[in-house]
Amino acid sequence: MEHVLDYYQRPLDAEFPVVNMDEQPVQLKADLRESQPMQPGQVERVDSEYKRKGVVSLFLFTEALSGWRRVSVRERRTAVDWAEEVKVVLEDIYPDAQRVILVCDNLNTHTFASLYKAFPAAQARRLCSRLELVYTPKHGSWLNIAEIELSVLTRQCLCRRIPDLETLRSETQAWQKQRNAEAKGVDWQFTTQDARTRLKRLYPQC
Repeated sequence: MEHVLDYYQRPLDAEFPVVNMDEQPVQLKADLRESQPMQPGQVERVDSEYKRKGVVSLFLFTEALSGWRRVSVRERRTAVDWAEEVKVVLEDIYPDAQRVILVCDNLNTHTFASLYKAFPAAQARRLCSRLELVYTPKHGSWLNIAEIELSVLTRQCLCRRIPDLETLRSETQAWQKQRNAEAKGVDWQFTTQDARTRLKRLYPQC
């Protein structure tokens, strides 16, 4: 926990950006009947029945200090999918950074081995050399700032039925564009000293 919190105390640094990432499954749902549009004095009426259209995965990366985030929608959540997303962050978003510090949880796909599974060894090694993985502790995923962004995305964009992959991609891209234009950041206030005081019970007792 303290290891993660120490990184959050660092100032904005283009050479060593601190980026958070998280994933979230999204169930696609299609209406079986057309909804009745909103009218004066009456909200929109939506039938409670719907058709399941499968589950896809959201990948979200965010740099809280600069107010930047990237959302990607994929059909699966595999090691190769994660590796390809990381490659975009390293080569397209931060091509000039010496090393990207990536804060994520302990999923079995969030490893350097995933890069070797997705790319030739020489390319995977180049990517690994510019990537530092920082894991949130077990049962401590609340320390991941990307969860805050996913919560905002869910409330603002995913609080309705979305029937297909193309619509979901279009909606999340529109959300990402607007939120990046507003440069919405995260004001993280919880520090290592706060942890030692407020979570004292979690520390070994001498």
